[in-house]
Amino acid sequence: MPNIVVVGTQWGDEGKGKVVDILTPQVDVVVRFQGGNNAGHTVVVGREKYVLHSIPSGILHPNVRCVIGCGVVLDPASVIEEMEGLVRRGVTLDGNLFISKNAHVILPYHPALDRASEAKLGARRIGTTGKGVGPAYVDKAARVGIRMADLLDEKLFRDKLEWNIAQKNRLLREIYDAPTFAVEDILNPYLRYAGWLAPYITDTSLLLSKWIDAGYDVLFEGAQATMLDVDHGTYPYITSSSTTAGGAATGSGVPPTKINGILGVAKAYTTRVGGGPFPTEMKGPLGETIRQRGNEYGATTGRPRRCGWFDALVLRYAVRINGIETVALTKLDVLDQCDTVKICTGYRYKGDVLTEMPAEETVLQQAEPVYEEISGWMSSTTGAKIEADLPAKARQYLARLEELIGVPFCMVSTGPQRAETIVTESSPLTRWYPAVRSSLL
Repeated sequence: MPNIVVVGTQWGDEGKGKVVDILTPQVDVVVRFQGGNNAGHTVVVGREKYVLHSIPSGILHPNVRCVIGCGVVLDPASVIEEMEGLVRRGVTLDGNLFISKNAHVILPYHPALDRASEAKLGARRIGTTGKGVGPAYVDKAARVGIRMADLLDEKLFRDKLEWNIAQKNRLLREIYDAPTFAVEDILNPYLRYAGWLAPYITDTSLLLSKWIDAGYDVLFEGAQATMLDVDHGTYPYITSSSTTAGGAATGSGVPPTKINGILGVAKAYTTRVGGGPFPTEMKGPLGETIRQRGNEYGATTGRPRRCGWFDALVLRYAVRINGIETVALTKLDVLDQCDTVKICTGYRYKGDVLTEMPAEETVLQQAEPVYEEISGWMSSTTGAKIEADLPAKARQYLARLEELIGVPFCMVSTGPQRAETIVTESSPLTRWYPAVRSSLL
């Protein structure tokens, strides 16, 4: 049975939530394997819009098990608020949601350190969400983190918390001149959170092993995207976890030999939030127009996203790094009114044209995009059900993108609704999920 990883191929916000939501009826389990509540996956169901931060997008389908894996850092207050919001809207959690004992906890001093560090960086700030995700991963790597299992052991939790607060308070006071924390002010509410979450906390890697051995289909849902990966992204303007396909194994406890395929998700253009190099960024009115048409505002913070043209170097790099076999392309409809559409096919740097993604920070900051211009289709793609319904020039655009990135598209999204999605006729998805195309027609 296929176990497939869904990963973002750009700087995030590609529409992974919608893709996972569409594929969920074809699977038994959805696993979130990295990131924290700094990510936001938006899913539109009829007139209802759901923004999910820590809980997998598959939770909107009854009878599908959803797992928050060990690679995730979890803010208990945030996840409880998210859970309560879903229950109020009729979503069933009991028996459908499982949280790894090994997932690390975001404590109140983590957001405080996040914000204080960003303020100190000044012009070199990363542009984080301030949710404390990076500092929580720092503690994890430094072996001083507190895990979900620790919350269930009051003495152990108190001991670890006391040691951590002593260290964090010194850092906050002496380096950042910021307010400090008292142990009891954190201990008491977090023990209440532990009681609330205890029924959901379990050994998820063992559960996943049993389910896979029983023939269950598992879908692994990534947060953020390839260009924000801690090892492979545009360092240092990245997130703090392994967002690429390799992170699915380490962040879930499922061995890579049990993973059968990788599906990438990309926008028909490019966006990023926060600081960092962005060679194809649109300046002036056109960027604002695309932002408005695409509703490009962060699902977590509401910040306006930077918008740019499709970057084929980024996609080719993502395909190579992840082993992507096929790509779901989203938001084609946002380009419907562009009389000309540009594709970045290379970067010009000091007289040379680069056709592969550079690793050097300075090169990427100074690189100028080399564009190929294609005539726009200037007509609506919204609601198209099959490829033949798309304007001829839109099909030409898709064909050129496929040629440049080296893998075929399996889906083309032309609107936020589930039904506003084309599964291509020769889609690799039908090999993994034979019924997915008919489910959308």
